Amino acid sequence: MVVSLIQGALGNPFGNAVTGAAFGVLNELLGLIRSADGIAKSARYEVLFFPPSGGSQNPFASVINQMRGDGTAREVSLKCEQISMPGRNIDTAPDTNIYGPEREIAQGWSFADIDATFQLSSDQKEKNFFDTWQRLSFNPDTWSMGYYDDYTGTIQIFQLDEQNERRYGVELIECFPKTIAAQTYDYSAVNQQQKVNVSFSYRYWKNLTDESRLPRSLADRINTIVLNSVERQIRSRIPSVVNRLTPLR
Repeated sequence: MVVSLIQGALGNPFGNAVTGAAFGVLNELLGLIRSADGIAKSARYEVLFFPPSGGSQNPFASVINQMRGDGTAREVSLKCEQISMPGRNIDTAPDTNIYGPEREIAQGWSFADIDATFQLSSDQKEKNFFDTWQRLSFNPDTWSMGYYDDYTGTIQIFQLDEQNERRYGVELIECFPKTIAAQTYDYSAVNQQQKVNVSFSYRYWKNLTDESRLPRSLADRINTIVLNSVERQIRSRIPSVVNRLTPLR
C-alpha cells in the first residue's frame, strides 16, 4: 500500500530496477518507519541538570541550592538548544600472549567531553547558573580548591518519540561545566539572540534504558532473599512482642 502511494506520487523513483521482492523489502522498511517506534529525530530530546549541593565550606553553595529549588535548573534545561549525546571508546592494546596475527584486547573505556548550547534570557540566568556551578570547584575567599564531590553533579539526556515518551536515556556521572565559552557582542546583529556554549566533563555515563532491563546479579538476589527472610522472621515475632508490651489487666 505504501509503495503504491509512492509510485502514484513520484512514479517509480527507482525505475525498473526495484520490482517484485525488492518492493516488498521497501514496503517493509517504510512500514517500520511509519510504525509506533518510527525514527529518532534530533529535535526531540529532553535534558535534565542535577547540580551538586556544594558542601558547607563554599560560599556559593547556598546560591546553587537556591537555584535548584526555585526552578532555575528546570529553566536551564528548557533553554538547552543543542547538546551532544555522549559516545564511548574501548581502549585497546596488542595481545602479546599469543602467536600469529596480532589482535587487540580491551583495556578499559574512555569518554570525551560533551558540548551544549543554551539560549540566554536578558538577565543571563542560564549562564549565571553554570558560573555558580563552576565556583563550587574553587573558594575565592580562601584560594583553595573545592572537594570533588562538592562540585560534581549529574546530567540526564533522553531521546523522545512523537508522543514525548522517553525511549532512550543516558546519565552522565560526576560531571561539571568545564568550559564556559566566550560570548560575542555585535551591533550589526540586531535581532540575534545571545547564546552560550558550555563543555561538560564527566567520569563516565550509564545507559538508563539498558540498566532498567538487566537481570539482577546473583549477589543482589541473595541479598533480597536474606532480607525477605529476616523481614518474615521479624513480622512473625511482632505479635508476641506486642503481647509482652501490653500491660496485664
